[in-house]
Amino acid sequence: MAVNVEKYKEIKEELTAKQVILVAVSKTKPNEDIQALYDLGQKDFGENYVQELVDKQAVLQTDINWHFIGHLQSNKVKYIASFVYLIHGVDSFKLLKEINKQAAKCNRVIDCLLQVHIAQEETKFGMDEAELGDVKNNIHELKNVRICGLMGMASFSDDVEKVRGEFRYLKSLFDLCGEWAMVNGQWTILSMGMSGDYQMAVEEGGTMVRIGSLLFGTRNYAQ
Repeated sequence: MAVNVEKYKEIKEELTAKQVILVAVSKTKPNEDIQALYDLGQKDFGENYVQELVDKQAVLQTDINWHFIGHLQSNKVKYIASFVYLIHGVDSFKLLKEINKQAAKCNRVIDCLLQVHIAQEETKFGMDEAELGDVKNNIHELKNVRICGLMGMASFSDDVEKVRGEFRYLKSLFDLCGEWAMVNGQWTILSMGMSGDYQMAVEEGGTMVRIGSLLFGTRNYAQ
């Protein structure tokens, strides 16, 4: 088992004191590692791959909150719509409409975060301010999704001020969009920060962090 129990307890205590939600990023990790953290009280787990998430959800505890944190393709939404707890990476209104469609089929309202492109790297997905505005103007059409906040991924950089600035920018957008709480009564989640920068993200106002390698060790993608 690769779970770092002491590190988990340390991070969990640190985040709980600041009322920040910890999502344990369990992608590529075996069920027994997830079970080990679950047994310590962890309920929120994040997955990047639809098939892996479906497989894990089928055999692990039913009260786990499964977060989909990867890039979600529209044609894959149907596979997770019946159980997913929160979709972090909604990067287009087209995807939001598909989530709404599949949620309606399951008689659910699915909680979602809008992903904003804050990094300077081309590989990162996300909306810009104009696209956020388009969603805001058309969200009334969608009755089976609930926008709960924003998500962003900072640049993979050693430039601390650059990363901090990106988090700060996302927090400013989060505050600007706060009036959305008037629409659906839920605007509380600012998901930003990972293993290498989560403390900085929390300092800049993040309310949810996604941590994997600090808890589970480095991933072996060759497996």
